[in-house]
Amino acid sequence: MSEVDVAGGQIAWLGRLGTKIRTDGKRVDSRRALQLALAGIWLLDGVLQYQPFMYTKAFSQTLAGTADGNPVVIAGPITWSAGIIEHHLAVLNTIFATIQLLLGLGIAFRPTVRAALAASIAWSLGVWWLGEGLGGVLNDTASPFNGAPGAVIIYALLAVLLWPSDRGMPAPFTAARAVGAPAAKALWLVLWLSLAWFALTPANRAPQALSGMVAGMESGERGWLAALDRAVASHVAGQGLAASIALAAALVTIAVGVYLGRPAAIVTLVLAVVVASVIWIVGEALGGIFTGTATDPNSGPLLVVLAMAYWPARTPDASGL
Repeated sequence: MSEVDVAGGQIAWLGRLGTKIRTDGKRVDSRRALQLALAGIWLLDGVLQYQPFMYTKAFSQTLAGTADGNPVVIAGPITWSAGIIEHHLAVLNTIFATIQLLLGLGIAFRPTVRAALAASIAWSLGVWWLGEGLGGVLNDTASPFNGAPGAVIIYALLAVLLWPSDRGMPAPFTAARAVGAPAAKALWLVLWLSLAWFALTPANRAPQALSGMVAGMESGERGWLAALDRAVASHVAGQGLAASIALAAALVTIAVGVYLGRPAAIVTLVLAVVVASVIWIVGEALGGIFTGTATDPNSGPLLVVLAMAYWPARTPDASGL
């Protein structure tokens, strides 16, 4: 086979993924790259869902536990669905895992990206309710350090912002291409201000709230991560209020950052990545993916992908790149 044939095959494959480098000198499609990042996280979710723990009653009991403290209209369907899952655990969990793998694969290939993104929105909303109890936003357990407002709702938000369509006008950042800059900025503002609000709720600003939450994450973790959790928990012991105020201030700064000029926006987006990384490593213990009980990597990686979707473009573009 000639080098031309090999190169042609590689280009065809990359084209199906939607990542082929343009030969006219323009950059690789930033939106497509972010779609592929989202696809990768969905694939990881699917793999995690196949873990042995998910085939035990402990999984259905975990789902049922998200009903606690929620209004009856929310809690009732959660309890009902958890009961159904417990009685048909092997079949239903395999279906759940397979759906998530198919969502990832569907987003990864351009011909099916629209259908997969649409399906991911519907799936995310269902899981947010029946699997996460709306992320604890109605029962006073939501915290930026435990994945509030529910990691899976961020999947749906990303699907909307990364939808493969353009409004026919130059977009200042990737997330603005499908919904427009005003709507995209408003969604960013609501998300990060909600995180700031959760950081300041009475349950989260209690003296030992953050320390207890971080310490509770060390169970089942790798040695180095458990040691880090213990060290951080010890450092913030009794400092719940101060930590909540500092975190809320950072989150408010991030929330308004996309409304600033390019240099300031870049600084606040870097801050968003740093805060998301700290939340993921310290508060979420990498989503518990090494414990064998995690269904997803939690909100940290999703917030990083989201921040990248708002990174200012060098040249506003609506060409479909």
